[in-house]
Amino acid sequence: MKVIFHPRFYEVYTSDPAAAPGRMEPMVKALEKEFEFVEPGPASDRDLERVHGRSHIQSIKRDPQVYEVGILAAGGAILAAEMAFEGQPAFGLIRPPGHHASPHSCWGFCYFNNIAIAIKKLLSEGKIKGALILDFDLHYGDGTSNTFDGWPSIGYFHPEGPRREEFLEQAKRSLQTETPYDIIAVSAGFDRHEEDWGGLLKTEDYFTIGKWAKEASLERCQGRRFGVLEGGYNHSVLGRNVKSFLQGLSD
Repeated sequence: MKVIFHPRFYEVYTSDPAAAPGRMEPMVKALEKEFEFVEPGPASDRDLERVHGRSHIQSIKRDPQVYEVGILAAGGAILAAEMAFEGQPAFGLIRPPGHHASPHSCWGFCYFNNIAIAIKKLLSEGKIKGALILDFDLHYGDGTSNTFDGWPSIGYFHPEGPRREEFLEQAKRSLQTETPYDIIAVSAGFDRHEEDWGGLLKTEDYFTIGKWAKEASLERCQGRRFGVLEGGYNHSVLGRNVKSFLQGLSD
């Protein structure tokens, strides 16, 4: 398991919770002794344009810092996807998050849809024909859903449920869909944790979800799997939650 990270992800680029100071540090500290870190390059305009309209891209460019960190996040997701396609599971420890970024708009601390950009690049290069996207963030990834609306080969799944057991069962069943897929991509938001906004999942549940994704990838798509960071805002538990997920997802 490789962790994709760039020092610029430490930057406080806006005043929203995803960009809060001190958010990335506990995750880096929790992961750096166990996983190899790899630095990404920025996504190109062509990469962005596979998902986003040019007017949307131009609107983000008006804030140079947000744009520069944003294209590094998208580049991190692309690198994670490319490594996964080659058989090396990877996780994009990136920010800004992306799953609320639609082709022509964005909200919810997102600017570019990192996971959609990564999937679209693999599709455009003919490396994959289909993908399963599991989004276990507290919030529905409307941007990802909007991007792939009408794409039968791309499955987007966002488990719901007021009870922990119900949520986990939905997550497990989503990975067992009958629709074929060539890679598993996980929008990994940790804000559903019992000590975060959602107040539902335990730290060990992230290991379980990661393990299920790994097993499904080995059974269905030659082990191709990757994840990218979305939400998660309690800095005191973020490190151990992300580590738990990666331990489940890794070999």
